[in-house]
Amino acid sequence: MTGPETPPSFRLAYVPGVTPTKWVRIWNERLPGIPLTLVGVPAAGAAAVLRGGGADAGFVRLPVDRTDLSAIPLYTETTVVVVPKDHLVAAVDEVSAADLADEIVLHPLDDTLEWDRPPGLPTLERPATTEDAVELVAAGVGLLVVPQSLARLYHRKDLTYRPLSEVPESRIALSWPEEKTTDLVEEFIGIVRGRTVNSTRGRAPTPPQPKAKRPERKGGGAPRKPAAGRATGKNPRGASGGGKRGKPRRP
Repeated sequence: MTGPETPPSFRLAYVPGVTPTKWVRIWNERLPGIPLTLVGVPAAGAAAVLRGGGADAGFVRLPVDRTDLSAIPLYTETTVVVVPKDHLVAAVDEVSAADLADEIVLHPLDDTLEWDRPPGLPTLERPATTEDAVELVAAGVGLLVVPQSLARLYHRKDLTYRPLSEVPESRIALSWPEEKTTDLVEEFIGIVRGRTVNSTRGRAPTPPQPKAKRPERKGGGAPRKPAAGRATGKNPRGASGGGKRGKPRRP
Protein backbone atom coordinates (compact mmCIF):
# COMPACT_ATOMS: atom_id res chain seq x y z
CA MET A 1 0.00 0.00 0.00
CA THR A 2 1.47 3.30 -1.08
CA GLY A 3 1.34 6.44 1.06
CA PRO A 4 -0.44 9.66 0.13
CA GLU A 5 1.10 11.73 -2.67
CA THR A 6 3.09 14.83 -1.70
CA PRO A 7 0.89 17.90 -2.28
CA PRO A 8 2.22 20.25 -4.98
CA SER A 9 4.22 23.33 -4.01
CA PHE A 10 6.40 25.92 -5.74
CA ARG A 11 9.77 27.27 -4.59
CA LEU A 12 10.88 30.64 -5.94
CA ALA A 13 14.46 31.83 -5.51
CA TYR A 14 15.37 35.52 -5.66
CA VAL A 15 18.62 37.45 -5.45
CA PRO A 16 19.16 40.54 -3.24
CA GLY A 17 17.47 43.64 -4.64
CA VAL A 18 14.58 41.82 -6.32
CA THR A 19 11.13 42.32 -4.77
CA PRO A 20 8.85 39.45 -5.90
CA THR A 21 5.84 40.62 -3.85
CA LYS A 22 3.60 41.47 -6.82
CA TRP A 23 4.07 38.10 -8.54
CA VAL A 24 3.65 36.17 -5.29
CA ARG A 25 0.36 37.97 -4.62
CA ILE A 26 -0.99 37.05 -8.06
CA TRP A 27 0.12 33.44 -7.57
CA ASN A 28 -1.75 33.22 -4.24
CA GLU A 29 -4.88 34.65 -5.85
CA ARG A 30 -4.86 32.23 -8.79
CA LEU A 31 -3.46 29.11 -7.11
CA PRO A 32 -4.52 29.32 -3.47
CA GLY A 33 -4.16 25.57 -3.01
CA ILE A 34 -0.48 25.50 -4.03
CA PRO A 35 1.82 27.23 -1.54
CA LEU A 36 4.69 29.35 -2.89
CA THR A 37 7.88 29.41 -0.81
CA LEU A 38 10.46 32.18 -1.25
CA VAL A 39 14.14 31.22 -1.17
CA GLY A 40 16.64 34.08 -0.80
CA VAL A 41 19.96 33.34 -2.51
CA PRO A 42 23.16 35.33 -3.18
CA ALA A 43 23.52 36.55 -6.76
CA ALA A 44 26.58 34.39 -7.39
CA GLY A 45 24.88 31.24 -6.07
CA ALA A 46 21.49 31.50 -7.80
CA ALA A 47 22.37 29.23 -10.73
CA ALA A 48 23.70 26.50 -8.43
CA VAL A 49 20.48 26.58 -6.38
CA LEU A 50 18.38 26.11 -9.51
CA ARG A 51 20.56 23.32 -10.84
CA GLY A 52 20.59 21.56 -7.48
CA GLY A 53 16.81 21.55 -7.16
CA GLY A 54 16.71 24.07 -4.34
CA ALA A 55 14.10 26.08 -6.25
CA ASP A 56 11.77 25.53 -9.20
CA ALA A 57 12.52 28.94 -10.71
CA GLY A 58 14.22 32.12 -9.63
CA PHE A 59 14.83 35.80 -10.25
CA VAL A 60 18.52 36.08 -11.11
CA ARG A 61 20.98 38.62 -12.44
CA LEU A 62 22.21 38.08 -15.97
CA PRO A 63 24.27 36.59 -17.44
CA VAL A 64 23.47 32.95 -16.72
CA ASP A 65 24.83 29.86 -18.46
CA ARG A 66 22.04 28.90 -20.87
CA THR A 67 23.47 25.48 -21.55
CA ASP A 68 20.95 24.01 -19.12
CA LEU A 69 19.10 27.05 -17.77
CA SER A 70 16.34 28.95 -19.53
CA ALA A 71 16.03 32.68 -18.88
CA ILE A 72 13.51 35.39 -19.71
CA PRO A 73 15.02 38.91 -19.36
CA LEU A 74 12.61 41.16 -17.47
CA TYR A 75 14.12 44.58 -16.88
CA THR A 76 17.35 46.57 -16.66
CA GLU A 77 18.28 48.46 -13.52
CA THR A 78 19.74 51.94 -13.23
CA THR A 79 23.30 51.99 -11.89
CA VAL A 80 23.95 54.45 -9.06
CA VAL A 81 26.82 55.62 -6.89
CA VAL A 82 26.29 55.53 -3.11
CA VAL A 83 27.83 58.49 -1.24
CA PRO A 84 27.60 60.18 2.17
CA LYS A 85 24.92 62.87 2.26
CA ASP A 86 27.52 65.60 2.72
CA HIS A 87 29.60 64.50 -0.30
CA LEU A 88 29.92 66.81 -3.33
CA VAL A 89 28.22 64.21 -5.54
CA ALA A 90 25.05 64.60 -3.47
CA ALA A 91 24.69 68.16 -4.81
CA VAL A 92 24.13 67.07 -8.44
CA ASP A 93 21.39 65.06 -10.16
CA GLU A 94 23.67 62.68 -12.09
CA VAL A 95 27.36 61.90 -12.46
CA SER A 96 29.51 60.01 -14.96
CA ALA A 97 32.24 57.46 -14.43
CA ALA A 98 34.82 60.12 -15.33
CA ASP A 99 33.60 62.27 -12.41
CA LEU A 100 34.78 59.54 -10.02
CA ALA A 101 38.32 59.33 -11.38
CA ASP A 102 39.89 60.81 -8.23
CA GLU A 103 37.55 59.05 -5.77
CA ILE A 104 38.19 55.78 -3.94
CA VAL A 105 35.51 53.41 -5.25
CA LEU A 106 34.86 50.19 -3.34
CA HIS A 107 34.56 46.99 -5.38
CA PRO A 108 33.05 44.20 -3.23
CA LEU A 109 33.67 40.55 -4.01
CA ASP A 110 29.96 39.98 -4.66
CA ASP A 111 29.74 42.86 -7.15
CA THR A 112 26.95 42.20 -9.67
CA LEU A 113 28.18 44.52 -12.44
CA GLU A 114 30.41 43.32 -15.25
CA TRP A 115 33.37 45.70 -15.40
CA ASP A 116 36.16 45.95 -17.91
CA ARG A 117 37.68 48.31 -15.37
CA PRO A 118 35.84 49.74 -12.34
CA PRO A 119 35.81 53.55 -12.09
CA GLY A 120 37.79 55.53 -9.53
CA LEU A 121 40.78 54.54 -7.43
CA PRO A 122 40.94 50.97 -6.08
CA THR A 123 41.26 50.05 -2.40
CA LEU A 124 44.03 47.86 -1.00
CA GLU A 125 41.48 45.23 0.03
CA ARG A 126 38.08 44.49 -1.47
CA PRO A 127 35.09 44.26 0.90
CA ALA A 128 33.57 40.78 1.14
CA THR A 129 29.98 41.87 0.46
CA THR A 130 27.99 44.82 -0.83
CA GLU A 131 26.51 45.25 2.64
CA ASP A 132 30.04 45.56 4.10
CA ALA A 133 30.91 48.11 1.42
CA VAL A 134 27.90 50.24 2.36
CA GLU A 135 29.17 50.36 5.94
CA LEU A 136 32.55 51.53 4.69
CA VAL A 137 30.92 54.29 2.65
CA ALA A 138 29.14 55.45 5.82
CA ALA A 139 32.54 55.46 7.57
CA GLY A 140 33.97 57.75 4.88
CA VAL A 141 36.32 55.16 3.37
CA GLY A 142 35.10 55.47 -0.21
CA LEU A 143 32.15 55.36 -2.61
CA LEU A 144 30.19 52.40 -3.99
CA VAL A 145 28.68 51.71 -7.41
CA VAL A 146 25.71 49.31 -7.41
CA PRO A 147 22.36 48.64 -9.10
CA GLN A 148 19.70 50.97 -7.68
CA SER A 149 17.78 48.15 -6.02
CA LEU A 150 20.80 47.31 -3.87
CA ALA A 151 21.21 50.95 -2.87
CA ARG A 152 17.61 50.86 -1.70
CA LEU A 153 18.01 47.50 0.02
CA TYR A 154 20.98 48.68 2.13
CA HIS A 155 19.75 52.24 2.58
CA ARG A 156 21.03 54.28 5.51
CA LYS A 157 19.82 57.69 6.68
CA ASP A 158 23.33 59.13 6.44
CA LEU A 159 23.80 57.98 2.82
CA THR A 160 22.26 58.85 -0.52
CA TYR A 161 22.81 57.84 -4.15
CA ARG A 162 22.83 59.38 -7.62
CA PRO A 163 22.44 57.86 -11.12
CA LEU A 164 25.76 57.04 -12.77
CA SER A 165 26.24 57.13 -16.55
CA GLU A 166 28.80 55.45 -18.82
CA VAL A 167 28.90 52.28 -16.70
CA PRO A 168 27.51 48.72 -17.01
CA GLU A 169 23.91 48.01 -15.97
CA SER A 170 22.44 44.94 -14.27
CA ARG A 171 19.62 42.95 -15.88
CA ILE A 172 17.10 40.85 -13.98
CA ALA A 173 15.68 37.66 -15.50
CA LEU A 174 13.40 34.79 -14.56
CA SER A 175 15.38 31.54 -14.87
CA TRP A 176 14.72 27.82 -14.36
CA PRO A 177 16.28 24.46 -15.35
CA GLU A 178 15.30 23.83 -18.96
CA GLU A 179 14.67 20.12 -18.43
CA LYS A 180 12.33 20.90 -15.52
CA THR A 181 9.85 23.16 -17.27
CA THR A 182 6.87 21.87 -15.30
CA ASP A 183 3.26 23.02 -15.49
CA LEU A 184 3.80 25.09 -12.35
CA VAL A 185 6.83 26.76 -13.90
CA GLU A 186 4.70 27.56 -16.96
CA GLU A 187 2.04 29.02 -14.65
CA PHE A 188 4.58 31.32 -13.04
CA ILE A 189 6.00 32.34 -16.42
CA GLY A 190 2.49 33.35 -17.43
CA ILE A 191 2.09 35.45 -14.28
CA VAL A 192 5.40 37.23 -14.83
CA ARG A 193 4.54 37.88 -18.47
CA GLY A 194 1.17 39.33 -17.53
CA ARG A 195 -0.94 36.51 -18.91
CA THR A 196 -4.54 36.85 -17.78
CA VAL A 197 -6.29 34.29 -15.63
CA ASN A 198 -8.53 33.21 -18.55
CA SER A 199 -5.72 32.65 -21.04
CA THR A 200 -4.56 29.08 -21.56
CA ARG A 201 -1.02 28.11 -22.50
CA GLY A 202 -1.00 26.45 -25.90
CA ARG A 203 -4.72 26.91 -26.56
CA ALA A 204 -5.45 26.75 -30.28
CA PRO A 205 -7.31 29.77 -31.64
CA THR A 206 -11.01 29.27 -32.30
CA PRO A 207 -11.49 28.79 -36.05
CA PRO A 208 -13.78 31.34 -37.73
CA GLN A 209 -17.32 30.10 -38.20
CA PRO A 210 -18.51 29.92 -41.84
CA LYS A 211 -21.13 32.47 -42.81
CA ALA A 212 -24.66 31.16 -43.35
CA LYS A 213 -25.40 30.74 -47.03
CA ARG A 214 -28.43 32.31 -48.61
CA PRO A 215 -30.97 29.76 -49.90
CA GLU A 216 -30.54 28.97 -53.57
CA ARG A 217 -33.24 28.52 -56.17
CA LYS A 218 -33.59 25.43 -58.20
CA GLY A 219 -31.26 25.76 -61.10
CA GLY A 220 -28.78 27.87 -59.14
CA GLY A 221 -28.63 31.47 -58.08
CA ALA A 222 -30.24 33.36 -55.26
CA PRO A 223 -34.00 33.98 -55.32
CA ARG A 224 -34.95 37.19 -57.05
CA LYS A 225 -37.19 39.81 -55.61
CA PRO A 226 -40.37 40.36 -57.65
CA ALA A 227 -40.28 43.45 -59.83
CA ALA A 228 -42.42 46.36 -58.84
CA GLY A 229 -45.99 46.01 -60.08
CA ARG A 230 -45.66 42.34 -61.02
CA ALA A 231 -48.30 39.98 -59.61
CA THR A 232 -47.16 37.99 -56.60
CA GLY A 233 -50.42 36.42 -55.49
CA LYS A 234 -51.31 39.49 -53.49
CA ASN A 235 -52.71 42.77 -54.64
CA PRO A 236 -50.00 45.32 -53.91
CA ARG A 237 -52.70 47.98 -53.50
CA GLY A 238 -54.61 45.92 -50.95
CA ALA A 239 -57.65 45.62 -53.27
CA SER A 240 -59.55 42.40 -53.85
CA GLY A 241 -59.09 42.45 -57.60
CA GLY A 242 -56.48 43.69 -60.05
CA GLY A 243 -56.54 45.41 -63.44
CA LYS A 244 -58.29 48.58 -64.75
CA ARG A 245 -62.02 49.03 -64.07
CA GLY A 246 -64.35 49.81 -67.01
CA LYS A 247 -67.93 51.16 -67.32
CA PRO A 248 -70.77 48.61 -67.05
CA ARG A 249 -72.40 47.63 -70.36
CA ARG A 250 -76.04 48.44 -71.06
CA PRO A 251 -78.31 45.50 -71.66
